[in-house]
Amino acid sequence: MLTKTILIWAAILLTVFISTGNCRLTEKQVAAAVKLVRNMCMGKSKVNPEDIDKMHQGNWDVDYEAQCYMWCGFNMYKMLDKENHFDKKSALQQMEQLPTDLQDYVIKCMGQCENAVTNFDDKCVVAFEYSKCLYFCDPEKYFLP
Repeated sequence: MLTKTILIWAAILLTVFISTGNCRLTEKQVAAAVKLVRNMCMGKSKVNPEDIDKMHQGNWDVDYEAQCYMWCGFNMYKMLDKENHFDKKSALQQMEQLPTDLQDYVIKCMGQCENAVTNFDDKCVVAFEYSKCLYFCDPEKYFLP
């Protein structure tokens, strides 16, 4: 019961972070939002936390659950449309709330990775491929959960 309540509050906070009007998030707020998504998606996908760490270190040889973990993150951030294509419009709307240095990363890598996927049948694989592209575009700026 407590876990469910925490997840509901986390979803509410994430929605507030993502949908607030004209204000930019601080790096601390971005980190808090990423942490919320990470915690929620870890439970939903049953991912091994070691696989998450591996991806953040550039090792993308991970289990399928880690790929579904990335889909959960993309879904939470509303980065994929119903056909599993990258939702550029949603990404651009959310980007306005990011700190300026992260906006530059998003613009550069969104252009580079927008067409990184060619097979859209499996939502987990799609999100994983986009995430991998975003990581290798600029590992220092990568901030997905």
